[in-house]
Amino acid sequence: MSSPDTIAAHDRYAAFRHSSFTLYWLARFFGSFAIQIISVSVGWQIYDQTRDPFYLGIVGLVQFAPSLLLVLITGAASDRFGRRLIMGLSLCVEVICAALLLILTATHLFTPGLVFVILVGFGIGRAFLGPASASLVINLVPTETFSNAVSWNSSAWQIATIVGPVAGGLLYGLSPIAAYSIATIMIAIAAICTFSIPKPAQHTLHEARSLQTLLAGFHYIWKEKVVLGAISLDLFAVLLGGAVALLPVYARDILELGPWGLGMLRAAPGIGAILTAVWLTGHPIRDHAGLIMFAFVALFGLLTIMFGVSNIAWLSIVVLVLMGAADMISVYIRETLLQLWTPDHVRGRVNAVNMVFVGASNELGEFRAGIMASLIGTIPAVVFGGIGTVAVAGLWAYWFPQLRKARNLQGRT
Repeated sequence: MSSPDTIAAHDRYAAFRHSSFTLYWLARFFGSFAIQIISVSVGWQIYDQTRDPFYLGIVGLVQFAPSLLLVLITGAASDRFGRRLIMGLSLCVEVICAALLLILTATHLFTPGLVFVILVGFGIGRAFLGPASASLVINLVPTETFSNAVSWNSSAWQIATIVGPVAGGLLYGLSPIAAYSIATIMIAIAAICTFSIPKPAQHTLHEARSLQTLLAGFHYIWKEKVVLGAISLDLFAVLLGGAVALLPVYARDILELGPWGLGMLRAAPGIGAILTAVWLTGHPIRDHAGLIMFAFVALFGLLTIMFGVSNIAWLSIVVLVLMGAADMISVYIRETLLQLWTPDHVRGRVNAVNMVFVGASNELGEFRAGIMASLIGTIPAVVFGGIGTVAVAGLWAYWFPQLRKARNLQGRT
């Protein structure tokens, strides 16, 4: 007779056998889809008004800052209060911010300064949303189904990154008001789905409030070298290799594409990622997980270099698709290791720290790209970042042998 572990491993839709996860997945999808529409619209409006990549870097910085400044609060809130509640309230904050962007656009008051203030609000919402949503997944499905849930959870975001940017470009081309209106409605749907999830079991934090309690996430990460290596690898690899913030420059000035073309560029990594995520749901990584992760991080860096020097639209899109596929494999391994190696009572605080690292690798990475592009040019900035990512993969493989030697994704062995 087959064991539950064996059945789950061969059931591509195992996570969706649980209605709570289905609602969670829908919330992730609608919320992520809306954010992609907003990201394309804001990026295009900001660059169209300023024609300065520096402002595109600021867009990332103001969204990252709240995750850094609130890291001790957001993780503890996720562990002390219901993660479903925190996730739902965070989405409500994002609804308000999306509505404000709509109002600014409709009243012709859209200026970089006002937009940056609203993006800080988005950053606050995401600072609480990240740890709560990442920690909630494992409370919704059995352990033997978790790796399958990770693949589908990633697919929710990746599907949104395929369709969302294209939809954002098309909607913005039709009307900026239409883009922000649809985004606001979709975030509201995400909030409704979240509040519809039955209250899950959770090992809530009952320790007295103290500095030691707040710092528990940092202490755990520092002690567990597999977790430290996985989180810091993501930080430095994507911090250096991320080129998303500069896509408006490529779309307008290098590849000479319009808003629709920017949507295609933004969607391309998602196409590669979702195809890979779907493949992983039926073919989970069973051995040599650490080595595979480092290899694909290095590949991501090499592909970033190729994208940086390309001035052919179709080639750039193909390279971005391959970048998304490589990144999906490394993300899948890192996220699975992180959640399964972390005890539930401290998972929120660990994920809060992880969100800071993820935010640094994405939003702060965008700031790095924007600053470097304004100083040395867009193409050199992207190429330099790709070279740095390859170097980070090699250094981390040497500095974190425990992570390099990780074999399976079933937690501690």
